[in-house]
Amino acid sequence: MVESGMPQIEHNSVEIDPEKLSGTPVFRGTRVPIQNLFDCIETGESIDDFLRQFPTVDRKQVMAVLEESKEQLLVGYEVAA
Repeated sequence: MVESGMPQIEHNSVEIDPEKLSGTPVFRGTRVPIQNLFDCIETGESIDDFLRQFPTVDRKQVMAVLEESKEQLLVGYEVAA
């Protein structure tokens, strides 16, 4: 727990720390907001484009964030066989 009373939340690929960018979710070990990835995808940029713009993030981190997002979106849904 940090002084502000907000807990530091950690996932495998995401870090949320009130002391880092005011708690904005970032790629673990960086100051790159996760939102930047989704902004790049929304504007038609590729993952390679994103990685060139943010060299402190690696492909494994990007794929982990996308997988985690997919899992959260699909919670409760079953694939019809």
